[in-house]
Amino acid sequence: MAFTSETIVVRRAKQGDQDAFETLLTRYEKRVYSLAYHYAGNEQDAMDISQEVFLRVYRFLPQFNEESQFSTWLYRVTSNVCKDYLRKRNARAAVSLGGEEDGEEYLIEAPDLRYNPEDALEQKEMRREIREGLAQLTPDHREVLVMRDVLGLTYGEIASSLDLEEGTVKSRIARAREKLRQKLVETGNFFAPGKSNKQKGGAKK
Repeated sequence: MAFTSETIVVRRAKQGDQDAFETLLTRYEKRVYSLAYHYAGNEQDAMDISQEVFLRVYRFLPQFNEESQFSTWLYRVTSNVCKDYLRKRNARAAVSLGGEEDGEEYLIEAPDLRYNPEDALEQKEMRREIREGLAQLTPDHREVLVMRDVLGLTYGEIASSLDLEEGTVKSRIARAREKLRQKLVETGNFFAPGKSNKQKGGAKK
């Protein structure tokens, strides 16, 4: 197998090279933080989770056997730390999955209001409903959806990171997206197939 630049950096970090470890931290800290933030819902907890992730990475990196990509292993560690966090947190606490200013996009089918400036308030409300819908997902569904639609990982990468079958990942994501659509339909921010014209025109109550 051909060595990649990351393979070399990882091996140097495993041998105790601090500069190499710093390179890995710099390369992945934003993605780890993003995943942590979408679990925790606030910056301070996301920072604490991220710090714990890299502490574990530093501690256990020498045990990384390189059978998978470093990023796959890193996301598995991140997922475990996030799950530990959620287990310690009140199960009824609301979890916000994204801020209006974070620039993240969720890959769900929703009305495109970019070319309707007068609907800016409606768009803001829709994003709030999306976040609330995400917060109502089960942790398993939320996890795969964030990895796919926020971090942009492939189905294969998610499956490897979470030790799941790729079909299971696809199924969970499909169910999670359907639940989000149902939430948006209920709030009037998404129109079910065949009903958009009727509801949009306001002729029906």
